[in-house]
Amino acid sequence: MIIGTAGHTDHGKSSLVRALTGTDPDRLKEEKARGITIELGFAYWPQADGRVIGFVDVPGHERFVHTMLAGAHGIDVVLLVVAADDGVMPQTREHLAIMRLLGRERAVVALTKMDLVDAARVAVVTADVRALLAGSALEGAPMVAVSSVTGAGMGALAALLAAQARSGREADRRFRLAVDRRFSIAGAGTVVTGTIVSGAVAVGDRVVVSPSGREARVRGLHRHNQAAARGVAGDRCALNLAGVGREEVDRGDMVLDPAIHAPTRRIDVRVTLLETETKAIGMWMPVRVHHAAAEVLGRVVPLGRFSAGRRQSGHSGSARATGAAGDPASGDQPAGAGIGPGGEGLVQLVLEREIAAAAGDRVVLRDISARRTIGGGVIVDLRAPERHRRSAARLAVLEALEGVWGAGLLRQLAACAPYLIDLEGVARDRAVVSMGPLLEEAGLAVIAPGWGMDRDRWAALRAAVAEMLDVFHREAP
Repeated sequence: MIIGTAGHTDHGKSSLVRALTGTDPDRLKEEKARGITIELGFAYWPQADGRVIGFVDVPGHERFVHTMLAGAHGIDVVLLVVAADDGVMPQTREHLAIMRLLGRERAVVALTKMDLVDAARVAVVTADVRALLAGSALEGAPMVAVSSVTGAGMGALAALLAAQARSGREADRRFRLAVDRRFSIAGAGTVVTGTIVSGAVAVGDRVVVSPSGREARVRGLHRHNQAAARGVAGDRCALNLAGVGREEVDRGDMVLDPAIHAPTRRIDVRVTLLETETKAIGMWMPVRVHHAAAEVLGRVVPLGRFSAGRRQSGHSGSARATGAAGDPASGDQPAGAGIGPGGEGLVQLVLEREIAAAAGDRVVLRDISARRTIGGGVIVDLRAPERHRRSAARLAVLEALEGVWGAGLLRQLAACAPYLIDLEGVARDRAVVSMGPLLEEAGLAVIAPGWGMDRDRWAALRAAVAEMLDVFHREAP
């Protein structure tokens, strides 16, 4: 499991990690001189039962939110840090919004620097944090006041974090590791580090660095800072790659199973805009798209209709509008209109360069000047078309693809696809190892390698062709 810090600068995130693990996550000379975190920091916390919990320590300064995002994608549990003397600050709010957009639903809150304030102040800040978390998936998160100087509360914090020690990663999918660091070691060559997003990897495996497509072999592997033969989803790993140079891989790349290497520049996404935004996002608006550890410029193309968000109900807009499309009472906006504050809807993101992603991955959108977080969403389709992207048929396919992965999704996709389903493409885009049992359950027939069709439709087509041939031969024996 990976625990990631979040919170405003100078609230004591790195000090907490150091007190818990004995490792200073601030590695750089400049970080130690300035007393702030600039780059991602990492530490490991062995448990009595043999497990090792990893920590990712992120910068809290507003100038380094892009770095924070590169580390936030790989965490399972949020360690939200709020200093008792300062209370809730701007990056407390922004980091929390980012965690919400990334779908993080487990957190522990640490109120730090309790040695600098009295009990009344701790109570005030506790109430402020509870109000901040209210209505979110993190509402009710356990909270403890601590001091990394005196050690007060640290035992309780350690127990709360250890109790969260489980990973929700997908071990049954194909291997993907999001690269957040890369360097070279004399005599060993290129080393990349990151969190395994899905699947597993072992020494000797052939992999691809995506989106570049460079092929490599895993020469060596460290799991949670210890030499190992294998790493699985949820582990932080360092991979020693043979066949690729240090300059040929960078932060934001994915090291993955060659079977799912299929980079893309055009993705369809279900986007939610933060309520704190002051204007809508509309046609061809430039944004910064953060996916895993990658940051890329892109443009927004609205698709279909959108819920009006705050203008509709005053709430977050996370639920889809259910009224008739275009009906003012339903809160829907006309096709082509922008998504308002707190609203949500389907958009196509046209990216400046390719990324390596999977359907179901989360993205975060920031403004082009990198000053604020706008919103975020879930990738629906990686092979978004340039033409007819708003057609009724296309929107029906997107609705099918938004379903929960399983036989039901395949069945709905078969119902709206004109004829063939690219089964190989669907499996690749979701990093699925095998769809075998699902095909039977979904009622699909495989009619050519990698291609399928609804079984009843396929039978009807075969019968129709046979009948046409019978008629022809009777008329022209």
